[in-house]
Amino acid sequence: MTENQPTTDRSSDEGEIRSLFETIYAAWAQNDADAFVAPYREDATVVMPGAFHRDREEIRVSMDAGFHGPLKGSRAVDEPLSLRFLGPQIAIVVSKAGILMAGETQLPSEREVIATWVLVRQDGRWLVASYANAPAH
Repeated sequence: MTENQPTTDRSSDEGEIRSLFETIYAAWAQNDADAFVAPYREDATVVMPGAFHRDREEIRVSMDAGFHGPLKGSRAVDEPLSLRFLGPQIAIVVSKAGILMAGETQLPSEREVIATWVLVRQDGRWLVASYANAPAH
């Protein structure tokens, strides 16, 4: 998943980042907004077509509404395309992602997005500082 990586071994960080994504998407699969935002910084931002959330609480409220409404029973898919470290405490992940609605097994191409995650290492763990996505097609 890493590209343009300096010679420093970042395999431990890469593993922690993979675990971060597993945690986020396990919470999504459980439709648990509190657990979903737990690995987000307090001041995290989310930008998506038609939405701008300015902090973790706004993200939580939006996800909770979604999980009790149109996203109930859905799950997210996310395939990392690249991971870059911009120093010891900042990473950027670009991924191909989307939402499988309840009962779906394959992501319709019209819901495929390219996402950018900005992650920061804080208090010994990786957290989401910012997330943005745009339609892939």
